[in-house]
Amino acid sequence: MLQIAFIRENQEKVIKALAKRNMDAKTIVEEVVQLDEKRRATQVELDGVLAESNKLSKDIGDLMKSGEKSKATILKEKTILLKEKSKDLAEKAEIFANELTQKLYTIPNLPADIVPVGKTPEENLNVFQEGDIPVLHEGALPHWELVKKYDIIDFELGVKITGAGFPVYKGKGAKLQRALINYFLDKNTAAGYKEMQVPHLVNEASGFGTGQLPDKEGQMYHDATDNLYLIPTAEVPVTNLFRDVILNENELPVLCTAYTPCFRREAGSYGAHVRGLNRLHQFDKVEIVRVEHPDKSYEALDGMVEHVKGILQELKLPYRILRLCGGDMGFTSALTYDFEVFSTAQERWLEISSVSNFETFQANRLKLRFKDKDGKNQLAHTLNGSSLALPRVLAGILENYQTPEGIVVPEVLRPFCGFDIIN
Repeated sequence: MLQIAFIRENQEKVIKALAKRNMDAKTIVEEVVQLDEKRRATQVELDGVLAESNKLSKDIGDLMKSGEKSKATILKEKTILLKEKSKDLAEKAEIFANELTQKLYTIPNLPADIVPVGKTPEENLNVFQEGDIPVLHEGALPHWELVKKYDIIDFELGVKITGAGFPVYKGKGAKLQRALINYFLDKNTAAGYKEMQVPHLVNEASGFGTGQLPDKEGQMYHDATDNLYLIPTAEVPVTNLFRDVILNENELPVLCTAYTPCFRREAGSYGAHVRGLNRLHQFDKVEIVRVEHPDKSYEALDGMVEHVKGILQELKLPYRILRLCGGDMGFTSALTYDFEVFSTAQERWLEISSVSNFETFQANRLKLRFKDKDGKNQLAHTLNGSSLALPRVLAGILENYQTPEGIVVPEVLRPFCGFDIIN
């Protein structure tokens, strides 16, 4: 959530920045500024009434001590009227504050200066590409055919148990999935990230804290009885570990990693781009989260990008990095880099990671602060990235490593799964 003081003092700048997201923000900016003015004016009036009431209470005490009860009685009647007025003003101020907060919840983060202008994914900027695209043998198959051939993932069984988008991993498929999770976690912890195990259900406050609510409410599975949400990413519970926390400056940066299943109510669509592992309602992901000093968050973002690059280099998958344009960025992000692997069998790029800097946007909602060297509380910067999302990484491995004899396991994964080929 943007800070109201920043919006109030930089209205044109905010409107111009949000135009990069193809959003006409003039009306909403004017509305929040007007609500803030009403809230502040009401608070000033309330403070004045409370100050007058406090003064009268002191005067009543002095009059009672001096035996002037009749004068004290007159003042008591005034304090009763002031208490009623203060109650009305407090309720009015709370209404304005709540309306203001709800308006602020609808405003996305401001894109960083280097975010390219654009409306669609086709306008994202390719900033890096590495790895040779393999030449596959004649008769090479997409992963949804390979998993049937080698009986390692069963989509039909998932439909039987739950529904579409909930696959069942079997035998070497399950072991390869587990190998990827352990490999990713080991890489992350070796880089200094502290491993966490977190709940897979979160409360409403957590959803609002990281910005999934109210923006992504329709995409989250919701248990209405207990008002809990299945997590769409480990970013939500991990970042909320620091909700309402004030860190000391010397505790920064904070680095965490976690493996969780993730749940998303994706809109139904058809075609090869959503077949098999390309889009699921439940999938596994290993996440990295950082809490950073504002002066160092973009250096940290670059470090996260290099970290994910290192993993893909070890997996020997062809990949590229895109800097997302304003129209394709997530609601909470100030700058996002997407990683995509090339699926040779599908002849298309598959997104497997997003690495983002949210600056103070999440921290403002979370009230996540640090005490600077002058003893003042400042909002921290939060960052997160997929390291990595498993379904499309697995799809890329299955398709790019297929041979007539079977699917070769990337060398770096063999110690984790105990076999070198699926045949």
